[in-house]
Amino acid sequence: MRISTSWMYQQQLTTMLDQQSALAQTQNEVSTGNAINVASDNPTGAAQIVGLSHILAQNTQYSSNTDSANTRLSTESNTLTSVNNLLSSVNDIALSAINGAMSSTDLSNMATQLTQYRDQLVQLANTTDANGQALFAGTSTTTTPFAKNSSTGAVTYVGNDQQSFTAIGSGLQVASSDAGSSIFMNLAAGNGSFVASAGSSNTGTLVVGANSVTDTAAWTAATASGPINDTITFGANGAYSVTNASGNPVTDSSGNPITGTYTDGGSISFNGMSISMSGTPASGDTVNVKSDTASNTQDVFTTLNNMIAALQSGGSSTSINNTLNRQLESLNQAMNSVSTAQVSVGSRIDTLQQQSSSYSDLSVTYKSALSDVQNVDMATAISNLSLQSTALQASQQVFAKIQSTNLFDYIR
Repeated sequence: MRISTSWMYQQQLTTMLDQQSALAQTQNEVSTGNAINVASDNPTGAAQIVGLSHILAQNTQYSSNTDSANTRLSTESNTLTSVNNLLSSVNDIALSAINGAMSSTDLSNMATQLTQYRDQLVQLANTTDANGQALFAGTSTTTTPFAKNSSTGAVTYVGNDQQSFTAIGSGLQVASSDAGSSIFMNLAAGNGSFVASAGSSNTGTLVVGANSVTDTAAWTAATASGPINDTITFGANGAYSVTNASGNPVTDSSGNPITGTYTDGGSISFNGMSISMSGTPASGDTVNVKSDTASNTQDVFTTLNNMIAALQSGGSSTSINNTLNRQLESLNQAMNSVSTAQVSVGSRIDTLQQQSSSYSDLSVTYKSALSDVQNVDMATAISNLSLQSTALQASQQVFAKIQSTNLFDYIR
């Protein structure tokens, strides 16, 4: 086969250009540390890099959301702990006012202390997170949720009843806020089932104490046809009878009217309820029992205001004790509400911590997979760079020698 000089030059030039291209690519890999710099380097690998980068970016965002929600809920948890401690202190003061022989000055001092606690409770209920967003305003986080009337001390809620949710995964959300209405405002009055209160026109020394549902079956049967609205009326020597809202006698399971004789420190039981009392009722004194706690709600701020008003009233110990006993029941409902919220927040924080740990592990896995596809093996690349550089130099030297050769060099 006849080989022309131009063909030989062309072959040498093509070889050198290919070597230069390979050397340039290897130099680029060494300088960037990436095995794939453009999609044409490895189309399959480039697609894997895009997919893994997208997953990593998504996980990074979810991880950031998780950390933000965890910080917010941790702040809420700490605030609720402070609220519970404050309400415990209020409970202690009210019990002291009931159980001790307090002077009017002592009661006034207690009222002052409760006023300070009420104002502190408003401040806690208006707590904001690190971004200045209210914790207990529902989704209206830029609003100060609780507003106090400076003259009456009454507190109103101006937030909403919704919860804010944060996306912490694909199809996974966690509530990152709670509505203050459910924690502080819409609380069932009394013991949560019914309210037993002494009549406002009573003239005796009767004080209604602790009360509760003691027979669930009898209570369920009594309330099956609707809420209870009964009145216990006392006659002479502690004799009593029970009538309903229509003035008709309330009967037991056998159809007999509920009547009896109360003695100081005893209790009256009917329809599954037990109502403890102390003191001596005057003839005509009453105790009203209502089970419609769904519509008969009371916020925790009103509870404190009622306690303050009772301690400042200068009324009889019987009147003050009756008021404080009812407010202690409402206070207990508030403490239960706060405790329930604490459990809920704690559960959500636990979920966030588990999710955060999961994202941390996944991040390591995905980064390792991305590194395997994207990053160049530096030792191999440097070795290839050296070999390719040497080969190119050799090709250039050979081409230079062949280029200077002609026919006359062989016929001299």
